[in-house]
Amino acid sequence: MHLVLVGLSHHTAPLEVRERIGISRSMVPAALDRLAQEGCDDAVLLSTCNRTEVYAMAVDPTAMGERIVGCLTDYRGVSRDDIDGTLYVRRDADAARHLFRVAAGLDSLVVGEPEILGQVKDAYKAASEARGTGSVINRLFHGAFSIGKRVRSDTGLSEGAVSLSYASVTLARKIFGDLGKQHFVVFGAGEMARLSALHFHEHVASTTIATRRQDRGELLAAEVHGRVVAWDDRLEALAAADILISATGSPDVVVTEADMRRVLTTRRGRPMFVVDLAVPRDVASEVARLEEVFLYNIDDLRGIVQENLARRQDAVAKAERLVNDEVTAWYGWLRSRAAVPTVVALRTRFERVRQAELERLAPRLAGLGPDARARVDEITRLMVEKLLLTPTEQLKAIDDHETMDACSAALRRLFALDDEAAVNDADADTSAPPDGSAR
Repeated sequence: MHLVLVGLSHHTAPLEVRERIGISRSMVPAALDRLAQEGCDDAVLLSTCNRTEVYAMAVDPTAMGERIVGCLTDYRGVSRDDIDGTLYVRRDADAARHLFRVAAGLDSLVVGEPEILGQVKDAYKAASEARGTGSVINRLFHGAFSIGKRVRSDTGLSEGAVSLSYASVTLARKIFGDLGKQHFVVFGAGEMARLSALHFHEHVASTTIATRRQDRGELLAAEVHGRVVAWDDRLEALAAADILISATGSPDVVVTEADMRRVLTTRRGRPMFVVDLAVPRDVASEVARLEEVFLYNIDDLRGIVQENLARRQDAVAKAERLVNDEVTAWYGWLRSRAAVPTVVALRTRFERVRQAELERLAPRLAGLGPDARARVDEITRLMVEKLLLTPTEQLKAIDDHETMDACSAALRRLFALDDEAAVNDADADTSAPPDGSAR
């Protein structure tokens, strides 16, 4: 069996494609049913704003990859031609390495983002509850959870901020602590505004987008489960918010000091956190003089980002080493599983021969006491285990499927492991007395 990964992500597909192929949480059970109908009944579907990926087990990974692509395109009503150039297909160790890097935050848009590990856990839980998952998938994803946790605890990769928008979240947390009761508004719907909304919306009570571009605003609102207000209503939305990220392309200030003073009169002293990510600036610098407002601009945040980027280079390298170690361990376990049927058959065969010999020698052992007979049984058992130890270890250590298949086939043929009649005949032959006399 092979592990197969089929997917696309922010590395390969633009937002428009990711939106079309993306599968919401409520759609996952139906999508897994659809995959099962095509023979992919042991799969996990991971779909976030930045990626849609299917991890599955298959005897024929190439054919299974095609079936997964067909299911995704049919289910979402997307043309295969529209996504062909954005897809990646990986298998076995490469697929495991990809998942471990995703769980560790190494494949994220913002390296080290903490949210992705929870999303991986949710995807596995949804698959387990919907259709159940097999032992290989179970081991794979628990390995992903483990490496995700280790990278965060041992490398410090998720500490601090590495983008302007994520730095805004970090600063907001320093001001408010828990953001769960705070209301967030973003001015604009371009890429910077979008990234800010993506980072904030999972932490805050509500998300509002104020933009001149209603169409882009609605797309972003759908992505972050927020609402859109008309640009002319932006100050009304601001009055109801606690956090503002402004990232418009306006050549002029969009929030003057007078605007902010009017907004603050309705807030009864509640503080407001404002980050101006626009160049030229959206928020008048005089706003910083207002006591209830914490105003930061792009230069204020850039220092935080650069400091954390430099600090993270060592953390990234350390995290990659942890991922490689986890891949080696997981793939070694997967390879060893391929040897299990042959090893079990070989041990069964040897044990039958041992038992046949003990039975044949029973008359000669009759004069021994119980302790001595038990010792004979123990000695022969240990002898068999020692004889099988080296071939078992050698077989489990084989690192490619072709060699594994060839060696397994050779062992099965040499010891007639698949031929019950031959096994019985061989056992019968060994029943001849050791001194060559007739029975």
